[in-house]
Amino acid sequence: MAQIGNVLAVPSAAPVETRVMRLRNFWSDYRRSWVAVAALAVIVTLLVAAFGAPWLVPQDPYDLAQLDWLDAFLPPGTAGSGGYVHLLGTDNAGRDMLSAILYGLRTSFVIGITAGALALTLGISIGLTAAYFGGRIEALLMRIVDLQLSMPAILLALVMAAVLGQGVPQIILALVVAQYAYFARTTHGAASVERRKDYIEAARSTPLPTRRILFKHLLPNVLPPLIVVATVQVASAISLEATLSFLGVGLPLTEPSLGSLISNGFKYIHAGRSWLSIYPGVFLMITVVAINLVGDQVRTVIDPRNSR
Repeated sequence: MAQIGNVLAVPSAAPVETRVMRLRNFWSDYRRSWVAVAALAVIVTLLVAAFGAPWLVPQDPYDLAQLDWLDAFLPPGTAGSGGYVHLLGTDNAGRDMLSAILYGLRTSFVIGITAGALALTLGISIGLTAAYFGGRIEALLMRIVDLQLSMPAILLALVMAAVLGQGVPQIILALVVAQYAYFARTTHGAASVERRKDYIEAARSTPLPTRRILFKHLLPNVLPPLIVVATVQVASAISLEATLSFLGVGLPLTEPSLGSLISNGFKYIHAGRSWLSIYPGVFLMITVVAINLVGDQVRTVIDPRNSR
């Protein structure tokens, strides 16, 4: 039995030193791509700027008491009535665009990370359950997942947003429903392979509870591909939220959102005020591209076929 315990405890009972060494090896492989390192630096910088926005920017763009209508449509680099320079200009309400973008970026990160984490949790639970128990449970759960994957995520998110209404919790729920199937399918594929291995069969022959087998022994061995999917889906969630807000079914106007900023400036783009849409769009593009570059490098590092 001790031998079985040793086999089962490989992922969860690894010494702290071993885990530190794995992290060091991971970073050593990750930093071989300067593009991926630069993308990671961009993400960290954007995170610090977004969550530090109340202390870094000159105004709260969603506090009406701080807005001056006389500052509306100021070009980038123009000094406003508040005595500070609007580096990226102002919009039709006199909001400092840099402030509005960073506040909107913070909302995007919160929604993207929260929706990704919840979708990951739900997808893992469904995928592990289907792979472990098999039979009719697997057939039922996977057919539901396959049916959802046959529909575009944006279409599903639009329907859910229309049904649930506007607001941060509603958008997060809509994105979870639209994205969990990707995690469920990935988890099921990896867990189905691990399920047939000897260490799982040995665990099933012991009086270990099913929950422990699933989350202590099976889950750690299917995490690598899920980490990659999670990274990509965070970027996808940010894009979906911006798309929904641009279409007017996402966040309300009282909530900061890059999609709302782009939509608000779109009607002025042919009136010589292109900065109203261009700058929020640039920040959104940089964020999504940087996250995808990081995810691509993570996939390269953890893929056994790329081991050196």
